Amino acid sequence: MIELLLIGDIHIPDRAVKVPEKLLKIIEEGKPWDVVVFTGDFTGLDVYKWFLSLGKKTYCVKGNMDYLPLPKSQKFVINNIIIGVHHGDGVYPRGNPKGLTRIARELGVNILSTGHTHAPFIKYGLTKEILLLNPGSLTGVWGGGGGSMIPSMMVLDISNNTIYVKHYELLSGDVVKEDVVVIKRKDNVWEIINK
Repeated sequence: MIELLLIGDIHIPDRAVKVPEKLLKIIEEGKPWDVVVFTGDFTGLDVYKWFLSLGKKTYCVKGNMDYLPLPKSQKFVINNIIIGVHHGDGVYPRGNPKGLTRIARELGVNILSTGHTHAPFIKYGLTKEILLLNPGSLTGVWGGGGGSMIPSMMVLDISNNTIYVKHYELLSGDVVKEDVVVIKRKDNVWEIINK
């Protein structure tokens, strides 16, 4: 089983001062993660350096607010599943499945991890051959299109053609809410089992 940490839209130091302690504890206790994916908008070099220390393999992309020399997109393979990363900027409205499906097809990926909305989601692309994942904003800051304003992240346990997505949200009163979504893949088609 491969454990993947999916985070993004931190915006430190321009919109947030630090990662919330309770989510930071989960991240630090999981080190070194097998794979860590960042969907863009570090906005600070120190946050980028911290990200590089989190996993055995790291993949990140440039967000619309990043001025670091990062790639616009990346892709990699886990258990014959091709996973892509793109911030999601240039898609209107933000998080639109049609625009994200276009990016996924251009990259040739089965899963596209994105950010930019500052609101988490797990959904299909235009067809069930493409799965779209967005961890939301790790710091819960506002985005140009709004956002959930709730700090959040995802942890994926990938085993053959089954993915267990643990979605964490930091609710008021510093309570961490954890939802688990089971996703299966058969004949190149994704099925979200529970949501």
